[in-house]
Amino acid sequence: MIFPLLVLSAVLILCILLSKVSNKLGMPMLLAFIVLGMVFGSDGLFKIPFENNIIMENIATIALLFIIFYGGFGTNWKTARPVLGKSVMLSTLGVILTAAFVGLFCYYILNMPLLISFLLGAVISSTDAASVFFILRSKKLNLKYGTAPMLELESGSNDPAAYMLTIILCTLLTGDFSTGSFIYMIFAQIVYGLAAGFILAYIAVKIFKYYIFSSTGMKMIFMVAVALLSYALPAHFGGNGFLSAYIVGIILGNTHIQDKKPLVYFFDGITDLMQMLLFFLLGLLSFPSVFSQYALYALFIALFLTFIARPAAVFLLLSPLKAKINQQLLISFAGLRGAASIVFAIMAQNQLTSNNQSNDAIFNIVFLIVLFSILFQGSLLPFVSRKLNMIDNSEDVMKTFTDYSESIPVEFLQFKITKDNKWNNVQIKNIILPPDTLIAMIKRGSEKIVPNGNTVLLENDEVILCGKSGADMEGVKIKEEKVTPSSSLIGKKILDIKTEENMVILVIQRGDNILIPKGSTVIEKGDLLIIHHS
Repeated sequence: MIFPLLVLSAVLILCILLSKVSNKLGMPMLLAFIVLGMVFGSDGLFKIPFENNIIMENIATIALLFIIFYGGFGTNWKTARPVLGKSVMLSTLGVILTAAFVGLFCYYILNMPLLISFLLGAVISSTDAASVFFILRSKKLNLKYGTAPMLELESGSNDPAAYMLTIILCTLLTGDFSTGSFIYMIFAQIVYGLAAGFILAYIAVKIFKYYIFSSTGMKMIFMVAVALLSYALPAHFGGNGFLSAYIVGIILGNTHIQDKKPLVYFFDGITDLMQMLLFFLLGLLSFPSVFSQYALYALFIALFLTFIARPAAVFLLLSPLKAKINQQLLISFAGLRGAASIVFAIMAQNQLTSNNQSNDAIFNIVFLIVLFSILFQGSLLPFVSRKLNMIDNSEDVMKTFTDYSESIPVEFLQFKITKDNKWNNVQIKNIILPPDTLIAMIKRGSEKIVPNGNTVLLENDEVILCGKSGADMEGVKIKEEKVTPSSSLIGKKILDIKTEENMVILVIQRGDNILIPKGSTVIEKGDLLIIHHS
């Protein structure tokens, strides 16, 4: 047990370090995680054996569930709604067309078996939300014509369609097929998935509205439970759990929830962790020594998918809607393949293996296609965006996410005017305020005053000062220090205390009181000092 924990901690730390390095090199972060897994795997340097596809499928399904759920949760409906029609067409008909084109190519050009050809097309037919979201955010790709929200909505919502195609093709391959069961399976996938998503989202919204959680942590746990239930409930009855999870995510993400910011940060971390583990384990599961057998197939399919199948599907769907040519070209190139494709390949392989039709080719070909897509398309997407004149600096890609704040971040400071305060009995217009601040309100007894330049501040006024909050606080280091009974600071004035260089006492908490210290302030036993040091 100790050794796996040591390996896990080392892998997570390496993933974090690699994310920084890969970003500086312009290499997609997810590719670095896969390569790290390959280094640790059976064919790598550390020779860690990992060949259990069933365990991998379960882990991958949970990871993909959270990625899809947060894909919905992080999508801003206001920016997505204008491009909803185009995005839905791409995430449904676009997936079907892409799968069909790739299937025909594999069958007629590469001479693969018919159903295997279309199964390959199905598992790689969806674009990867994790890759698209990461590149748009990290590279600050502010795109014209609402292209960013279109890509996000498409990539976040097209996995359910690819999953359904994969299940259908697996059913046909394993021979467990009848017309009645086939029709019911399609019905269950769509109807149960949609119904579960909307019903669970409705219930969760009501709970958030009327139930008072004992802590923010409890609210996070509840959200995790909702995400898990949104997949498991419809899947239990044959419905599309990924479709349900995406619907619940997008409804909750665009619902007013008190203290929502911590939930966004929490799911940011959870999703990053899931991506790290998922791509690392996928690398661990791979056997680079056999890649040479499938490399040419993967390369031909990847090139056909990138330059023919995906563009053909995009142009067939968006040209009638009068989409710009350069927009369609960029959307075509931005069809990155990622985790979902490999997860669906594992599911398909396990399904075939359980019916004595084991075919490692599907996993290995899809794995190599994903490597090609992340390395080639992921690295060049910012460059292609500029070459196609699709960058618009008046746009802000961050607005397409629900954690974007449209207002300028501000902070408030409240203090009391004392008798000897130099602002006492002074008009506001005669007061020199710090830069980028203003007096927002004055509390005078039970009266609340919105001041103007002629307002005079009086003794005992509570003044609310408003200013811009710091945008980059990386250099600020805060620590707390309790003044114990044996401390040498007791009885000393602030001006007499010799602190380290570049250190200042910002605040003193004395019981329930908060003091902003002056040079004459005397330190007392039990004080809590808030100290800034660089």
